[in-house]
Amino acid sequence: MSSILLKIENQIGYLTLNRPEVFNSFNREMALELQSKLDQCANDASIRAIVITGAGKAFCAGQDLKEVTTPELMPGFRKILEEHYNPIIERIRTIEKPVVGAVNGVAAGAGANIALACDIVVASENAAFIQAFSKIGLVPDSAGTFFLPRLIGFQKAMAVMMLGDKISAAEAVQMGMIYKTFSAESFESEVGKLATTLANMPTKALALTKKLLNESMTNNLQQQLAMESDLQIQASESHDYNEGVNAFVEKRQPIFKGN
Repeated sequence: MSSILLKIENQIGYLTLNRPEVFNSFNREMALELQSKLDQCANDASIRAIVITGAGKAFCAGQDLKEVTTPELMPGFRKILEEHYNPIIERIRTIEKPVVGAVNGVAAGAGANIALACDIVVASENAAFIQAFSKIGLVPDSAGTFFLPRLIGFQKAMAVMMLGDKISAAEAVQMGMIYKTFSAESFESEVGKLATTLANMPTKALALTKKLLNESMTNNLQQQLAMESDLQIQASESHDYNEGVNAFVEKRQPIFKGN
């Protein structure tokens, strides 16, 4: 059985972390397969939005500790970060399609930070987020120290990461860590509705918006204004801009193509 399942439905690529027996914790095989499946979604023109979720009760428990405590399996932390997690984060942030993190259960360690790297993060009301690193004497990775302070502020991020508190889905919404929660019963259908909405939108403009927000992390005001001008020109030359304007004038629903 594949450790990453890919289902394509209604122009959405659903990627499911599929090691439920170990709460979808990552080993090398799973990390490399997720990278490959993300590339497949990026290169498939029929896919206009991507959802990452987990099988079973958990979203992802982070690193499979068996891999780092068994001498014959141990790849080394540098290899784990540089070949497993960092490429996953870079793919999520640079894919020119909206990526939804659909957190169905506990997201801990690298699992939490992979979720937080997604463009829009939603969670089941039963889900929770744990920066578990400090509990075993490690530091946060998978870009957690980059995204979490920007999401919830420096002071809260410091406390969450140092104390390793379990943050409920409701608390995560309240502090601005994630976008929204859904009931456990409606979670799957609500995620489908959200992803369908994104897939039917002008995804070229969404990709350019994503690029602008990525660059805003490090740009100064003048650089950001210049980039907004450049990308607005690109957007204005797209099919979807013309379709959106014409549909507005003609009082009909637009049909966007993502180009």
